[in-house]
Amino acid sequence: MIGLVKGTVAYQAAEYCLIETAGGVGYRVFMPVSQQRTLAVGQEVKVLTYTAVREDAIQLYGFLTRQYYDLFTLLLSVSGVGPKGALGILGSSKPEEFYLAVQSRDLKMLTKLPGIGKKTAERMVLELKDKVGTLEGAENDREFAEAVRGDYASEAVNEAMAALAALGYSNSEILPVLRKIPDYTALKRDELIRRALQLFAKK
Repeated sequence: MIGLVKGTVAYQAAEYCLIETAGGVGYRVFMPVSQQRTLAVGQEVKVLTYTAVREDAIQLYGFLTRQYYDLFTLLLSVSGVGPKGALGILGSSKPEEFYLAVQSRDLKMLTKLPGIGKKTAERMVLELKDKVGTLEGAENDREFAEAVRGDYASEAVNEAMAALAALGYSNSEILPVLRKIPDYTALKRDELIRRALQLFAKK
């Protein structure tokens, strides 16, 4: 299996790019749209690849960072999610955003991802909630999400989160904002809401 391709971007299409190696071989590599947009024809790249073998094709999926690669392979472990579906998710969400959505059980955010309905989102939370915390970049988010969720949170935090959710914000939008508020656990509900809205306004 091909695990890494190093070479020059020879061509870019909507869903993939061709990477020509020093030996003159060109590999067609499917990539998340968000990562492919950072590349340019003629650019030297090193891409981590996942080889998907089907009856009628062998396809390469590539990622510029280990974090994207790890999340891609994790998504493939969810029943009903294939390589193209996983690639679409990575093109619409950064790994840290996805981790936080799973850890905070944010079905609203997950169902906004391409091809993800309510049942698939629920399955993702069930199957991945104990796995994402072990990945690079996800551990701190897991601990924070647990600290401000449910029985772990103060009454003021729970009420503030409920009020912000009623305004249309999802948990995975609210949690990073709360993290930016100094001593958020010591503040009253109205003050938390006021400061959170100020931070949302600056985005």
